[in-house]
Amino acid sequence: MAIPPSPGPQTLAIHAGAPTPRIHGAGVLPIFQGTLFELGADDPSVRYPRLSNTPNHDALHGKLAALEGAEAALVTASGMAAITSTLLAVAGGGHVLVQDTLYGGTHGFLIHTARTLGLQFDFVDAGRPETWAAKLRPDTKAFYTEAMSNPCLTVADHRAVVAFCRKHQLLGLIDNTFASPCNFTPLALGYDVSLHSATKYLNGHSDVVAGAVIGTRDLVAQVRSRVDHLGGTVDAFTCYLLDRGLKTLPLRIREQNANAQRIAEFLDGHPGVHRVHYPGLSGHPQHARACELFAGHGGVVTADLHDEARAATRLVHRVELFTPTPSLGGVESLVTIPAQTSHAELSRAERQQLGVGEGLVRLSIGIENADDLIADLDRALR
Repeated sequence: MAIPPSPGPQTLAIHAGAPTPRIHGAGVLPIFQGTLFELGADDPSVRYPRLSNTPNHDALHGKLAALEGAEAALVTASGMAAITSTLLAVAGGGHVLVQDTLYGGTHGFLIHTARTLGLQFDFVDAGRPETWAAKLRPDTKAFYTEAMSNPCLTVADHRAVVAFCRKHQLLGLIDNTFASPCNFTPLALGYDVSLHSATKYLNGHSDVVAGAVIGTRDLVAQVRSRVDHLGGTVDAFTCYLLDRGLKTLPLRIREQNANAQRIAEFLDGHPGVHRVHYPGLSGHPQHARACELFAGHGGVVTADLHDEARAATRLVHRVELFTPTPSLGGVESLVTIPAQTSHAELSRAERQQLGVGEGLVRLSIGIENADDLIADLDRALR
């Protein structure tokens, strides 16, 4: 399938990565469930699912790379497999600067495991470039950020991060899960590697666990070698489901952006809500930065409730259209209390330092009718 010059994201989401010619004319790539691939005279390379190079892997890698304008991509067994393998591959045995507001799984890996594997790190305020140089060490190799932090949706000074990395010859690594390639393409800004929990928006249907590493061929090859050895690979059926989910990514993101904006505005004026975290609100501390960097502000809305823990628990039990679950990014709307789920392994003091209070609720907005979602939240908050 020939793709026209400068295709839009909807065209790439459907056609990029597809084999040419089609395999036996199949309009949808078949699932190569087997583990045996004959060694050919013209192509002596070894194909094996653990090496992430079956036809299903290859097609998916091509699509992921095209969506972020990259040379290469790699799908992994989970978002954490993508994050940990990348950090160990490019900065293992050295030091990395890390944004101080992070997803709980990443924060937990750094605090409890990274140093035992030879990875040193320092947390930095990703919005204060003037403080970063003081944390540099001779063995500093990378700077790690999130497009929008989980769950409080702070937006790092990404332009300054890229400039700092260039000046000090560091690799720029970013978790782009919350933005997705439809809202932000960090490689175009100058980051070196974009990471995803593909479980979330990339798949979008709450039936896959996977991760993605996207960047230059050389960097992706480094990470691939680490993943090959650690075994963090996915099977052909997971590749098939993720490839299918990606085909509707631009359409889903468009609806989720619009729904989330309306819900954030509703909550921002509600008497039961103390504070709303959403970059699309003019009162968000990094609103101007988000408008400059992002095509949309994403499908996650986070709110601190009055009466804290009791109010958060009450909301989760009362909503009807929102499913209480710790994940996000699906077509259905979800709600969770991060202190009890994504950040539960952290101590209360660590959570408070990250701004994750007992009354913080995270809403993952789906593609339902926005009026119905607002009515459900209003009813639960009352």
